[in-house]
Amino acid sequence: MTDPIADLATRIRNAYLTSGSEVEIPHSKIKEALAGILVKQGFVKDMRVEKTKPQAKLIITLKYLGKIPAVEGIERISTPGRRVYTTSKKTPRTLEGLGSTIISTNQGIMTDKEARKKNLGGEILLKVW
Repeated sequence: MTDPIADLATRIRNAYLTSGSEVEIPHSKIKEALAGILVKQGFVKDMRVEKTKPQAKLIITLKYLGKIPAVEGIERISTPGRRVYTTSKKTPRTLEGLGSTIISTNQGIMTDKEARKKNLGGEILLKVW
């Protein structure tokens, strides 16, 4: 797999399209951090790590509002072939603040609002709305 973040986004998007209740993803620290932000922002219900051999799994429980998925769209911005960086003042807003832009900064992975508050820039990883 060349782009694990795009794989995470695609698996979540496909699980919502099939009206699934959970999605299993191979575990990594960056995927766990991204899933934690999605839980904190209210886009997914819960996430947990199951330590199995040979590789641990990240299990994300999806959230629905009635029958409507909580995530309308999830998009990978920076790719391995084309990195996209931003400064704190030029951090993009997703749907005028209704969605979230997830940024990797030198102080960890955070949302655009947290990065603006801490005056940090970095690599734009995902947009979620």
